[in-house]
Order: sequence, then C-alpha cells, then structure tokens
Amino acid sequence: MLSRSTFVLVLILVGCGPTVRDKDGDDDPNGPCTPGKVGDCYSGQDGTEDVGPCHGGTRTCDPGGTWSQCMNEVVPTQEMCGDGVDNNCNAKVDEDEDADHDGVTTCGGDCCDSTECSDPGAVNPGAFDSQGNNFDDDCNGIIDDAVSVCDQNLASGTLNANDYAKAIDLCQTATMADTKWGVISATLTLADGTGVPAGIAQSIRDHFGTGVMPKGGSKMALFSTGAAAGKGDTNPAYQDFQATPQINGNNKQSGFPADFVAANGNALPNTPGCPAPMMGNSAMDPVMLTLTVRVPTNAKSFKLATNFFSSEFPEYTCSPYNDFFVVLLDSAYTGSPANPTDKNLAFYSPPSSTMKYPVGVNLASGNTGLFTQCVNGSTGCALMSVAGSITTCANTTQLAGTGLDTPTNGQCSAGALQGGGTGWLETSGNVKPGEIMKLRIAIWDTSDHVLDSIALVDGFRWSVDTAQPGTVIFRQQ
Repeated sequence: MLSRSTFVLVLILVGCGPTVRDKDGDDDPNGPCTPGKVGDCYSGQDGTEDVGPCHGGTRTCDPGGTWSQCMNEVVPTQEMCGDGVDNNCNAKVDEDEDADHDGVTTCGGDCCDSTECSDPGAVNPGAFDSQGNNFDDDCNGIIDDAVSVCDQNLASGTLNANDYAKAIDLCQTATMADTKWGVISATLTLADGTGVPAGIAQSIRDHFGTGVMPKGGSKMALFSTGAAAGKGDTNPAYQDFQATPQINGNNKQSGFPADFVAANGNALPNTPGCPAPMMGNSAMDPVMLTLTVRVPTNAKSFKLATNFFSSEFPEYTCSPYNDFFVVLLDSAYTGSPANPTDKNLAFYSPPSSTMKYPVGVNLASGNTGLFTQCVNGSTGCALMSVAGSITTCANTTQLAGTGLDTPTNGQCSAGALQGGGTGWLETSGNVKPGEIMKLRIAIWDTSDHVLDSIALVDGFRWSVDTAQPGTVIFRQQ
C-alpha cells in the first residue's frame, strides 16, 4: 500500500483537486491566517474525504501569516488494481473501468479516469506531457516532463532512418500493437518512396557552417540535392553547391510524390508571378524521410523548425528550374483550420491573401519577408528567370562557413554571394488525437542536377491546440 506522503505527491501530479481549504472556517482558506493557528484541511476533490483511505490532515499558520502545506492527509490517486484498496476514493475497490472512454482503463494506467480532471479523455499513457500546464498528462508520475533529448550520439553520416527521427527531436518510439504515442517506422527513400538516396544526400549535424545551430536538442537533420554538408564537414564531405563533380548533384533521380503532384493538377505548384516549374519526367537528386507516427491522445497539432538554403539565389530566383522542399502530412484530421489539400505544409501565405508561396528560393521573389539570409539587390538575372529585386535580406550570418557565402563577382548585383537562405522558419500542421499519421520530408531538383540546395529540419513539438497550417518566420519556443 502507498504511504501517505506518496498519496500527497500523486495528487499534486494528477492535479485533480481544488485548492486546500480550512475546515474550521475561521480564516480565509487561501489568504492570510492567524500565526500559530493549526487548522484542519483537505485538498482532495469534493466527495472523496473519508471515503476509502482518504482523510483530511492539518496545517499550521506560519509567523508571516501564511498557511503551510496540508500535512498527513491522504487524497485520491490512481487505482492500483489488485491491492484491495479504494485508492481513488470513489467507493469502489480495484475497479477496472474506462469511464472517460479514451481506450485506457484504470488498471491499464489511466491516472485520470475515475477522478475529476478537466479533460479526462486526453489524459492517459498515450498522451504527451504538455509543458506548462502543471499536469501529468501522460500518467508517468511526473508533472511537465522535461522535453526528451535523444540526438547526442548520432553519427553524422548515418543511413539509419530512425536516427533522423531522433535528430529532429521525435524521441519516443511505439509499435502498432501498443497504445503509446511515438515513431512506429522510419524510412529514407527517393522522392516517390522507392529506392535508396545517395549517401551524401542526408546527414545529422550540430551545425551548418558557423552560424546555424540546432533549434532542439544538440543535433539537426540536413537533406540536400547535393551534399548535406558545409565547408570543413566530413561524413559526408563538403561539396561545392555549384561546381559539383561533373555537375551532377548527388546523381539520383526518381518519380515525384504522386499524390502531391496529382493534387496540383498533375503539375508542381507555382510561385505567384513566376514561370511554371520545368518538371521533366523525374525528380533529380531527391531524398525523402518518411515517418509513421502514432499521435498523442491529447495532441491536435505539431510544429517543426525548417531552414532552406539554395545556390539558385539570386540569379535563378523565379525561374523554371527551382529546387523543391516539401513537408507532406497524411492525417485523418478534418477540422478547421484545414490542412492543405495537397498535403504540403511547406508553404507561406501572406496575411489576408489566398496566394501560396512554396518554401524555396522563390520566397525571395515578391519580398515575402521569409528569405532573410542573403544580400539585397537584383534577382532573376539568368536565362528564363523573371527579373526582380529583394530588400528583405537581414544579414548573412547563417551563410557563414557554409560555402554559400563565397563571393560570385557580382552576379545579378554587386556583392552577390553564391547563395542565400530563409533563416529558421516554423512549419505547422493539424492532426487527429490518437491517429497514426505519416509525415514525408523531401527535397529534389525539378529539372537538372546543378545549383544545389539544402534543407535543415529540427525542433519537432506537439501541441494541445490546433494551428494555422503552413510556414511562417520561426517564433521562439
């Protein structure tokens, strides 16, 4: 049988009771009190005192006129089936119930089934612990668990897809047979879900260049149409973003994600005002991470940090040749705000506008404000590109040491560098609590193997609230 101190601890963790009250009624139960006074108290929910093992305790008013904690009380906790005790003080002993109909019984570990919680159906071992709500959502006995870190010892050149889930801070795993949330499977493929990507197309690193660090944990995932590396990196080694060997990127090709293309009228979506992408028959230099994940029972959305860099900036901005980066979500969610019909969350829509800009180098077209790591000036000076200019470049801090900071003798405009980037963005999507979702993160070149791009992904987080699907400037978590 649990000790009284353990019962007190679990009440605090579960958070199902009202504020401690003074049974004598002589002083404000939650305010100033008479120093030295000893009063009766009970912090369990109404109707449970003197039921089963639950009973009140006492507290003392300290010299400053503040009540102490309620001592020596026993309050309701999770039912411990098989011990012959009415642990949750509901006048039933060892009941194995699913009163909140969340699929988890009291004996199965539901710590908020037969007790009065604000949202009992969202609290069980299949939930995630939402930070800051002072509640033990996942019934593991710890309030507001520290966010798991699982990416410290991952090899930079690993081809184990599960390592990439860890790199973006999806730390918990699950199986099809259990009820907890987590990554059920992970694969690394080409853009159409077949084949094996080039060994240099992906990596896990604690930096990109000298100016970009992870947004969660100690590592992040990198995916590239060339080599997933900056200057000085190894395993895989740095490869110039423009002067690649035989100008062949990473020398792979495949079909496009079929459902994404079909949802866009058998074409790739077009940036407003720019030429249609030159699809050809294949996605060039592709790599895709696919994650099958059971969603927590209390999660309604997720977000992750993304950062896109390309050597197509500035000369091939707003051209038919641009590399594509997508975050495709398969979910049973049907609510509002709705997820995009083509499943791609890697897009930006300006406020009060129906226009959509796919995340990529064309965010530099039209001054969207989401392409900030670059040099201001003319864009689109190359063949078949639409001439324009950009004034939203903030600095080149995140280009430092990447190779994209190499001067190019004034291509398009004075001071131009080999490439540019968005800086950290935040990509969000909505999910159905408890479902099994699929997340596909991919990058490819639409028409050739030249002028490589790289996407950084990190900082995956669940939320108990719905989100506005899409991509915006990163907001500090």
